[in-house]
Amino acid sequence: MSRNGHTTTQGWTFFRQWLKNPLGMAAISPSSPQLARQMMSELPRGAKRVIELGGGTGVFTQALLDHGIAPADLLVLELNEELHQHLQRHFPQVQVACADARDLSSLALARGFGPEAPADAVISGLGLLSMPKATQQAILGAAFDCMQPQGRFVQFTYGPANPVAKEVIEALDLNARRGSFTWWNVPPATVYVYSRRVSRAIAPRSMR
Repeated sequence: MSRNGHTTTQGWTFFRQWLKNPLGMAAISPSSPQLARQMMSELPRGAKRVIELGGGTGVFTQALLDHGIAPADLLVLELNEELHQHLQRHFPQVQVACADARDLSSLALARGFGPEAPADAVISGLGLLSMPKATQQAILGAAFDCMQPQGRFVQFTYGPANPVAKEVIEALDLNARRGSFTWWNVPPATVYVYSRRVSRAIAPRSMR
C-alpha cells in the first residue's frame, strides 16, 4: 500500500474508534507528521531500542522506523483490539502487543527488553492527563523500570499543561521538561520529556 493509502486508512481507522469511544480518545484524527517529528527529536542521541505506548494507527511507529529504529528493537503496546490488529497488519516485523501499559515491566521482560537489554526511550501517546495519579505512577514507574538510567519518557499532550501530576513526578524522582508545541495537530499538542533526576533504579512509592 502507498504511504498516502496508508495515511487514509490510518485516519479512517482512528475516526471509527473515536466514534465508538469519544470520551476515551481526546482527538478525532491521528497525530500529525509535525508532532511525530517533534517526538523523534526528543529521543536520546544514538537511541536504538524504543518502547511505544498507545501505538494507535502507527504514526509514531512509522516515524520511529524512519528514524532508524530496527523493527526487532521496537516494542509497541496498544490496548484497543482493532487498533492492535491494524498495527500488526501494517508493521508485521515490529513487536506489537495488545496490553495495558501498567503491565509493561513483565511484558518488556518477556519481549527481550529486560535488564540486559533495556530501552533507551519510551514514546507515549497515552492520555495521561485524564488518568488518576495512581495509574500515571504505575505507567511511568513501569516505563522507567524498562529503561537504561539515562532513558527518556517522551509524552505528548493536548494543550500546554503538564499531563503528569506533580505528586507523581516527585514520587518517582523525575525531571519534567516542556518541549515543543505544535498548532498543526488536531487538537494542538505539546511534547513533554521526563527523565530520572539521578542515575539509579527508582522504587515507586504508593500513591494514595
